[in-house]
Amino acid sequence: MLLAHLLRHLIRRGRLTVIDSSGRTHIFGELPGPVSTIRLHTKTLERRLFFNPRLAVGEAYMDGSMTLVEGDIYDFLSLLMGNISTAPRSVALSPLYNGVDRWARWMQQHNPVGRAQQNVAHHYDLSSTLYDLFLDADRQYSCAYFERTTDDLETAQANKKRHIASKLLLKPGQKLLDIGSGWGGLGLYLAQAAGVDVTGLTLSTEQHKMSNDRAATAGLSDRVRFEMRDYRLDQGRYDRIVSVGMFEHVGVNHYGEYFDKIHDLLTDDGVALIHAIGRQDGPGTTNPWIRKYIFPGGYCPALSEVLPAIERARLQLMDIEILRLHYAETLRHWRQRFLTHWEKVKALYDERFCRMWEFYLAASEAGFRVQDLMVFQIQLAKRVDAVPMTRDYMNEWKAAHPLVSALPPRQAGCAD
Repeated sequence: MLLAHLLRHLIRRGRLTVIDSSGRTHIFGELPGPVSTIRLHTKTLERRLFFNPRLAVGEAYMDGSMTLVEGDIYDFLSLLMGNISTAPRSVALSPLYNGVDRWARWMQQHNPVGRAQQNVAHHYDLSSTLYDLFLDADRQYSCAYFERTTDDLETAQANKKRHIASKLLLKPGQKLLDIGSGWGGLGLYLAQAAGVDVTGLTLSTEQHKMSNDRAATAGLSDRVRFEMRDYRLDQGRYDRIVSVGMFEHVGVNHYGEYFDKIHDLLTDDGVALIHAIGRQDGPGTTNPWIRKYIFPGGYCPALSEVLPAIERARLQLMDIEILRLHYAETLRHWRQRFLTHWEKVKALYDERFCRMWEFYLAASEAGFRVQDLMVFQIQLAKRVDAVPMTRDYMNEWKAAHPLVSALPPRQAGCAD
């Protein structure tokens, strides 16, 4: 089995047992660590795992041609990804399988107006009930902020909204733009907590409808509205700009366009806050399975790819904060909730979809725990004096704004 030759050089920490299609058992690994046993059901799969593992592993789990005998899919992926991250470059899979991807990534990340909306619809226009089954009550589909290890998901997501708000230096009456406004939770929170006028932009029809319904239910339609519009087509001027979990959909080719637009939309004394997933290991490519099945056109950049575009856009870098394991904990909560509601998701879609989504959540969590993913928050302005010289203002804002929910838990239309 060709695959055995590769795994023998790759797996050092932990123990991986592979039962091949003929029933033979192969054991890899010699140091303490995670334990997993998988069964491969076809010869074809064995060849695909050798020649194209980054795509084949996820597809095999989805279609059932690879099954778990010991441990779950997270155990297997954390074992595999942990060994890849520490393997010599001559052994690791990335040099072998990333070369073509890196050459072609400009095409993979080409997200002009129109195509960007198609990519968003692929993920965010799924059944509304699906997201209710694993997100918090406010539908925050981005990294939570765990101030304490004992925080539950609801608390950590409320922490996140408050933490972001503390960096924006908000005052009543300011005009705020939320680029990639999701289901509206952050915009509603900022309007309620600080009295700002909010315009949210989304490319998802499902998010657009629910966000405006939520604003109406909260009695905030007079100063919170959500538009279905590409940020590049917006012509307003804003005192504050916030974007959470949207930058990953921009694409490296469009970073100049993105930050130039931030510059144009921001008032001279304005402040912007960009919150996004990034990578610590330098420029790379999106995993082909994630790109095909979960986030077409998506990419999590290295800061070395982001900062030059900020400089060229003549924006001042005010602050950078790196959140490391916060997203790993967020994904752990999401995955546990998803598994609890497996049968409900299966009723919405099918067993294959359930395995696809479980694989996505497990692989993402492992990426933050054992590989090089992180979250960055970048604070930007046009003027160097737009933000105080120390971070004390953040603690002052938090002290004056205790945690509150933008909406009551599980409002009408949300499932348990």
